[in-house]
Amino acid sequence: MPLVTTREMLLNAKRGGYAVTAFNIENMEMAQIVICTAAELKSPVIIQTTPGTVKYAGMDMLRAMVAVEAAKADIPVAIHLDHGDSYDRCMEALREKYTSVMIDGSKLPYEENVALTKSVVEEAKNFGIDVEGELGTVSGKEDTHEVKANEQIYTDPEQAKDFAERTGVRSLAVAIGTAHGFYKGEPKLDFDRLKKIVELVDVPVVLHGASGVPDEAVRRSIELGICKVNFATELRAALTKGVREALKDEGVYDPKVFMNAGKKYVAETVKHKIAVCGCGNKA
Repeated sequence: MPLVTTREMLLNAKRGGYAVTAFNIENMEMAQIVICTAAELKSPVIIQTTPGTVKYAGMDMLRAMVAVEAAKADIPVAIHLDHGDSYDRCMEALREKYTSVMIDGSKLPYEENVALTKSVVEEAKNFGIDVEGELGTVSGKEDTHEVKANEQIYTDPEQAKDFAERTGVRSLAVAIGTAHGFYKGEPKLDFDRLKKIVELVDVPVVLHGASGVPDEAVRRSIELGICKVNFATELRAALTKGVREALKDEGVYDPKVFMNAGKKYVAETVKHKIAVCGCGNKA
């Protein structure tokens, strides 16, 4: 199928009580195996790239790889700019025909975040593309995006309602206790806060920093209304694990061999996350 926008994916998830899995990819092999595995499980899927990945490979290359793999699959596939770090970065993604963008103004003062997010939303309308915003800050480091623990701010439900209405975002990432990267201890998610946010905000709500969050907590978040769950660190770790194992054999030097070893672990991770989020057989 051709690449699609995230609108129907997320609205269907909201109506159906499940979440769409959103996987961050870094290279061709990750794009191939994530889409292939999602197709096997008949799951819609969002492929995400961060600003750091974009700097490494280029939006044109990343979009082309994902589009080629999506064309082979009979499932909805979207390509999303994750943690867009500026208005210009989001405009680049729109020009390169990404089918979804996120503008992350969460570290800005509230009114500045509103103004920046609204400006991206208004321009994205001209491309028929939906925008994800973020309110509150998810701690930890992912790619070039970093929030120290003492800078973390949980999302205020009333402010989330105001933010969604004033900016026109089609989805909203919220901070309820998750973090980017691996956790040093078990995360404690504020489910009461999430419940209030979902009650007040009409658009689909997104959970960032889900790598390492216990399955039960992810499922509970979805039960309370989360419609999209982001996974990044666990996929990187899975790919690396397979590559390291393959390279223990000093006779292995062909990238096709060691990258295929990494792809096997990525596939296992993707299958598990799709099962947790309940989006299998939803395509």
